Amino acid sequence: MADTTMTPADTPKKRASKAAENVVATVADTNESAADTAKGRFTKAIEEAKAGAEALKGEAMEKGAAYKAKVSGTTADWVDEAKVYAGQAKEKGAALAVEGKARASDALGALGKTISDTATMIDEKLGVQYGDYARSAARSIQETAAKLEAKDLGELGEDVKEFVRKSPGVAIGVAAVAGFAIARLLSGGSDD
Repeated sequence: MADTTMTPADTPKKRASKAAENVVATVADTNESAADTAKGRFTKAIEEAKAGAEALKGEAMEKGAAYKAKVSGTTADWVDEAKVYAGQAKEKGAALAVEGKARASDALGALGKTISDTATMIDEKLGVQYGDYARSAARSIQETAAKLEAKDLGELGEDVKEFVRKSPGVAIGVAAVAGFAIARLLSGGSDD
């Protein structure tokens, strides 16, 4: 017959305790396995997120480079266009300056001729001395017209700079008179 006596090592308490230890060990192993699985999944998710961020960074860099190239091209086009307009404005300004110089020279020549022509009448009405003043003024005006006609715009610019350096007060007065005369000419041409 079988021995049904229990040994002190086989008591139900001890068996339950052993079973509990086995369950705890199994749960601990399962928890460690689950933790390792969770860590692995988390690490994998982090790596995927990093890879996605790198891909987005690369895409953003490509789009940024394309946009930068487009803006640079547009800017270069605008700069080239501005240079063309500046060149045209410079040419137009130079042409107008040459035309203005010719008109001023012609006007001074005509004024000198008119004064010279009236010098004989001044001799008769006011005296020879005043006629000589008129002839001297006419000669001086005609010489100025000839000098103006002979010089190019660069030389005239240098002469004006030198005059302003030597006599700034006179230069301001001449500019004011010239401005007033131009204003009168422009307002006189627009009578309603």
